[in-house]
Amino acid sequence: MINISINTQTIFEILNGLNASIKNVIPLNQKIDKPSLLSKPLQLQFGVLIGIVGDVTGKIVFTGERNVFSSIGESMFGMSIEGDMLSSFSGELGNMLAAGLSSRIAEHGIATDITSPTVMEGNTTLSGFEKAFHIQVTFDNEDKLHIYLMLD
Repeated sequence: MINISINTQTIFEILNGLNASIKNVIPLNQKIDKPSLLSKPLQLQFGVLIGIVGDVTGKIVFTGERNVFSSIGESMFGMSIEGDMLSSFSGELGNMLAAGLSSRIAEHGIATDITSPTVMEGNTTLSGFEKAFHIQVTFDNEDKLHIYLMLD
């Protein structure tokens, strides 16, 4: 159940909160594209899903090639991240980004909480959302992180 109206201003605050969280958490030069609407089910090979509950309900999915998550981890910790550590780090990265978003939008009166991260590997299709936005983040090395905000 959505407790507040999902209006343009609410979506604007959430998308701005995501941008701020990305800039705050990921220590790489980045270009964040303007959001676009997703009009079909999301298909991915590797990613992290975080649920959002509270005034706004939905999911945030962070996806990209494994090497994108590995590069981000290396920039944060100064060492190569692979295998089981990569899956664990990817979940924690999603957690940090979603927590940053939750904190940021709370400043604008939107109360949310986040679920534990779910790391998805292999052919995965997500559907059943009311509205979904896609944001692409491109780093200096041309790696791309894709973020999907799916509102119920």
